[in-house]
Amino acid sequence: MADYDNKPEATQGTMDLTDHKKTFAGFIRGSTWVIVGSLAVLVFMALTNA
Repeated sequence: MADYDNKPEATQGTMDLTDHKKTFAGFIRGSTWVIVGSLAVLVFMALTNA
């Protein structure tokens, strides 16, 4: 059975956040492109009376 009581002590501020920050930046960048693309399609549809 797993030993859940033998956990290392967590120390605040010691975790490496480099990958987390890169992932979040990529998520924000992708979300921005999706929003801009969606707005462009909606504007195009409005201009062509689709």
